[in-house]
Formats: sequence, C-alpha cells, structure tokens
Amino acid sequence: MTALARRRLKPNIPWVIKYRPKRVDEVFNQEDAKKKLIPWIKQWAEGRPPSKRAALLYGPPGVGKTSLVEAIANEYKFELLELNASDYRSYEAIKRTVGVAANKMPLYGNGIIILLDEIDGIAPREDSGGLRALLEIIPETRNPIIMTANDPWKQQLRPLHQVAELIPFKALTINQVVAILQRICDLEGLECEREALRYIAEVERGDVRAAINDLQAVAEGYGRVTLTLVKMLVRGREKKNEIFVTLNQIFYADKAWKARNAINNSQEDYETVIAWLNDNIPRKYEDPEDAFRAYDALARATLMLSRAKFSGNWSLLPYVFILAGPGVALARKNKPISKARYAYPERIKLLARLKEVRETRERLAEKIARRTLASKRLVKAEILPYLFIIFREADDPVPAARLALGYNLDRKEVEFLAGSRARVILEAVERIKKARSREQKTPSRAEAKQAESAGSAPRGEEEGEKKARRKGKKPPSTTLDSFF
Repeated sequence: MTALARRRLKPNIPWVIKYRPKRVDEVFNQEDAKKKLIPWIKQWAEGRPPSKRAALLYGPPGVGKTSLVEAIANEYKFELLELNASDYRSYEAIKRTVGVAANKMPLYGNGIIILLDEIDGIAPREDSGGLRALLEIIPETRNPIIMTANDPWKQQLRPLHQVAELIPFKALTINQVVAILQRICDLEGLECEREALRYIAEVERGDVRAAINDLQAVAEGYGRVTLTLVKMLVRGREKKNEIFVTLNQIFYADKAWKARNAINNSQEDYETVIAWLNDNIPRKYEDPEDAFRAYDALARATLMLSRAKFSGNWSLLPYVFILAGPGVALARKNKPISKARYAYPERIKLLARLKEVRETRERLAEKIARRTLASKRLVKAEILPYLFIIFREADDPVPAARLALGYNLDRKEVEFLAGSRARVILEAVERIKKARSREQKTPSRAEAKQAESAGSAPRGEEEGEKKARRKGKKPPSTTLDSFF
C-alpha cells in the first residue's frame, strides 16, 4: 500500500488542529508575548487577579495568538471557553454568554479562560452594545478574559485599552514558516521540495494557519508537494495590510514599486494613511532635508487627493499612490532610519475626542428643529449662533436657564451651549425648578381664604368650647358619639 493510500485511510483531521501546540514552549517565535502573558495568567492561577482582568492579544493572522491561549489553558489547568466575538455582538448576547461565564467557577482546575476571537470584527455602530457589555463585565470578572484582534487600534476598541493588557504578537518570517511546514512534512513522511514550501510561505505572507491548510490540500490530493504543483494549486488569500505593516513597507522600502504596493494593499483609506505618515515622518527621518522632501511629496499627495474628491476626476488617484508611497520612501538619501516607535496621529485623536461633541450638536439641532419646524441645517447655521450668545455672553443666566427648561435640554447640551458658564446656567435651572415646585405646593390667596371659610367652625360653637375649657369641663362632642 502506498503512502498516499495509507494517508487516505486515516481520519481526515485538519493539520492545523493535529499539529497545534500543546505546550507553551511549542509556540514558535513569540517569546516577548509569552513574557507578558504567562505572569498575567499565573496571577489568576494563584488566586490573585491582576489589576487589568482582561488581555488583548494582537498581531497579524496566523501567528499563534489562539494557539498560545490553548497551550496555556492546557498547561496551567484552565478550562477554555472559546467564542467568536463576531457571533456575539449585542449587549444581551455578551451578557448571556461572557457575563455568565465570567462569574462561573469550574468543578476542577484554576478557572475558566474566556477567549473572544476576532474582537475587531465587532462593528463600531451596530454592535456598540456588545463592547459596552464587555466594559461592564471585565472589571468584575472572576475568570481571565482574553481577546484577540488583528488591529487593536481601531476606534471602537480604544476603550478596551484602559481595562485590558495589550500584548503584541510578531509576524513570522518566511524562513520561520518554512521551518514549521518542513517539520509537518517530516512527521507526515511527505516528499516536500524546499522551494515549494517557500512558495507557500511567500504567497500566504507569514500566515501559518493558511500555509498549513495549503500544504495539507496539496499533500492529500497528490501525495507529494512540489514547486510545480503548488504554483498550479496555491493562489493565496486576498489580504490587506495593517497600518503598521504599511508604514514599515513605506519607510523601509528600497524600491519605488514596493512603496506603491504598500499603499495599494493597505486596509486603511488613503486619508488615514496620509495622517499616519504626516505624524511619523519626523520620528523616522532624523535628517531635516529628508523630512523636507518627504513632507513635500506628502503635501502634493494630499493636494491630488483633494482634487480627485472634489472634482470627481479619479484618474488623479495614481498620483496619490506615487507621491504618498515612493515619494515619501525615496525622500531618504542614504541615511539610517530611526528606530523610534510609531505615534498615533493627533488629528485622529482629536476627531475621536470631538466625536461626542458632534453627536451632542446633532442631537441638540434635531431637538430644536422639531420645536421650531425648521431644518437641522438651518438650526445649526442661524439659531445655534444666537443660543451661544445667550448662553455664553448674557450677564443674567435666567433667560438661558428658561430656554434650557423650555426645550428640555440635558446637561451635555447645556454644557455644549454654555461652555465655561455651564455651571452658572445649571444652578439657575435648579433654582427655577425649586421655585416652580414651591408655587405648585403653596395655594394662592383666594384659595387659602376659601379653604379657611369652608373649614372654620361657627363662632358660637367656638365660644362654647372656650367656656367649657375654662370651667374644666369636656367640651360638647359634635360627632355621632354624642347621640349614643
């Protein structure tokens, strides 16, 4: 019986499962991640939950994030509850699954590791309730929560940075992926050409999981792995680069086509890439002349992008690629590049901070538009400027407070209109509320007089009661008891 026939008789177990690491030491080339994650999990095993009760593992796909968590659970005696975050997106679903598991204690072992894969798959708007549920669960959890993401810098994930330990995973080199594939070939007794393994590793761009799947598909179909076969069968996956990969490929490019491909293959839009380049050129190019040339190319790229957007002439887009990619990359003239870490763009940070302000303005404009039967655009253009004057410039806060009460404005809307005078306006609002409450409780003069005349006893009866008290006698009862 041939080796191919014997393999076909064996159970068809995916090799990514069959050769998944069982111990931490078997996870390849992630020593820095292990140094941060292992002490963190040991604290849980010893019954001393760390200050940050969740961990966020991030890095390119197929580098061993999930494999390391599974190896840790096996080696340190934790039960593993693995969930795909993209399948549990709503507030109720997260509470029902993660919330229950977070406070559940196992029958044996050191606890339950709750693994949420692909946390960056949660949409920022549609699934915001899921992230809100996680932020409520993490500080109170009695079990470690580990999340994985390809890109942890997405805007919707930024609140998790405050409650989770961020642990980066490095991309594997082509030679490292080839070594892993060669080991599997040896264990399977396969005939594998080294050039074929290298071709698979290059096509899959360091994604070990995808490379192993390709290797198994060729091996099970033909019983051997040759360069001719893999070139015919392996097509690779459509991948988009993360922003840090894009930046590295631009700043360290030695050829113009490499820098242009970096722009083409980026998962971020062009304006975001330009913002990242703008803030990181001075961090990478220490020579002022290099930085000048890079900024000149980037400014021209921004100009071309603006013209393409406003004129609709998208034939200008290739110039954006050339100027933002090769233009920045080749601005460096034989000078060593700095090893400084990349900085998050200040413009994107500012937009994130102003997001709540923009939402408050939209909510306020909609509220006023409904009451005035005007459009939101008209309210923002012609009514809000007058409200700013009333709330911020007027000496007397009472008119502004009455407007706030009349339009039922909440605290954030008053703060948006009043700025530094918000406290004075809000105090005036409280005073008006209390005054109105007292007016509702205190009867008017006419009502008081009417109540007094209706509830007072006849004058003769009052005098009889007074005389009886002076003589020490009990006053005559006017109730039904006097008739019995």
